[in-house]
Amino acid sequence: MYISTLAYCELFATDLSFHSMPGLTKLESLNLNCCNCIADADMRAISGLDNLKSLQISSSKVTDYGVSFLKALKKLTLLNMEGCPVSSACLEPLSALGALLYLNVSRCNFTDDGCDKFAGLANLESLNLDSCRIGDEGLKNLAGLGNLESLNLSFTAVTDGGLRKLSGLSSLKFLNLDARHITDNGLAFLSSLTGLTHLDLFGARITDSGAKHLRCFKNLRSLEICGGLLTDDGVKNIKDLTCLTVLNLSQNHQLTDKSLESISGLTHLVSLNLSNSRVTSRGLRHLKPLKNLKSLTLESCIVAANDIRNLQSTVLPGLVSFRPQ
Repeated sequence: MYISTLAYCELFATDLSFHSMPGLTKLESLNLNCCNCIADADMRAISGLDNLKSLQISSSKVTDYGVSFLKALKKLTLLNMEGCPVSSACLEPLSALGALLYLNVSRCNFTDDGCDKFAGLANLESLNLDSCRIGDEGLKNLAGLGNLESLNLSFTAVTDGGLRKLSGLSSLKFLNLDARHITDNGLAFLSSLTGLTHLDLFGARITDSGAKHLRCFKNLRSLEICGGLLTDDGVKNIKDLTCLTVLNLSQNHQLTDKSLESISGLTHLVSLNLSNSRVTSRGLRHLKPLKNLKSLTLESCIVAANDIRNLQSTVLPGLVSFRPQ
C-alpha cells in the first residue's frame, strides 16, 4: 500500500521532509494550495517525485527558479500556480512537460515576453490566464494549441485584434472573455468556434449588432453578457440557442419584458439572471414554459417577490432559488 494523493500544508524546512514519508515516491497528486511557506527549495525536493501527475501550489512563494526543477516531472498533467510570483519565463522549463494538459497561471506575472514557449505545450487542454498582463502579441502564440478546450482570458490586455488569432482553435468549448476591451468586432472573429458550450462575455461591450454573431454558437449551454449595451432586439439572437441551461444578461438596463418573451422557448434553462433591467412582474408570464428553471435572479427590477412566489407555486415548482425573495 502506498500514498497516491496528499494535501499537505506544513513548513518544509528541508528536502528530507518529503523523502522521509513512506510511499511518497509513488505519489501521483500533491495539493499545496495556499501554503505560503512553500518556496523554490521545496520544488527541488518535489522534482524527485517522478510519478507525480497533479501538483497544486497556488498562492505559494515559488518563483521562476523553483519552476525550473519541475521539468523533471515528465508525467505531470495538471499544474496550478495561481497567484504565484512566476512570469512567462517559467514556460521554458514547462515546455519539457509533454504530458501537461491543465495549466493555471491566473494572477501571475505573465506578459507577452516569453509566451512563444507556449508552442512547446502542444497537448494543453485547459489554460487559465485570468488577470495576467498578456496582450495580443502574446496571444498569437496560442494559435498552435489545437487541443485546447478551455481558455480563460478574463481581465487580460487582450483586444479584438488578438481574438482573430484564436479563430482556428476548433476544439475550444469553454471561453472566458470578461474584459472591457472586447467588443462586437472581437465576437465576430470567434464565429468559427461553433463547438463552444460555455461563453463568458460578462464585462465585454457587446451590442445588438454584435449579438448577431451568437447565432453561430448552437451548442452553447452557458452564456453571460453583462456589459450593459444589449436591448430587446439583441436578445432575439439568443432565442434559437436551445441548448442553453445558464443565461446571465444582468446589468443590461434596457431589457424589458420583451426579452423574457424572446427566451421563453429556451426550455432547458436551469438558471436565468436579468437583474438591473426593466423587467416587470407582468413579464413573468413568459417564463411559464421554463419547467426546468431552478434559479431566477431579478434583483433591481420592477418585480415583486410575491409574484415570483406565485409563479413558483403554480407553474414552476422546481424553482428553488429566486431573488428578490
